[in-house]
Amino acid sequence: MGFSQLLGTLFILNGLGFLGGIGLYLSRYWRRELYLLTVAYALVTIIALFAFQGFSVEAFYRQGSLNPMAVVSKAAELVLAVCAGYLYTATGR
Repeated sequence: MGFSQLLGTLFILNGLGFLGGIGLYLSRYWRRELYLLTVAYALVTIIALFAFQGFSVEAFYRQGSLNPMAVVSKAAELVLAVCAGYLYTATGR
């Protein structure tokens, strides 16, 4: 995967968290307020990468070369945060 063992473990746990969120979204328990929780979760996972790898562009590099898994996963999380924020505002009461 191109991650250290710690980041690889966090990546898998993050994926399980997203799968749990999808399951909740598809269930009858989904509520509008959970869009905000989705935004927060996605943003926290983006910030976590920088907390573990450093707060610079270097966070997306592993052993001197660009790590495409890190770039793609963080871009997808950013898209999720933006979409969930839009859905929260679009489904207003």
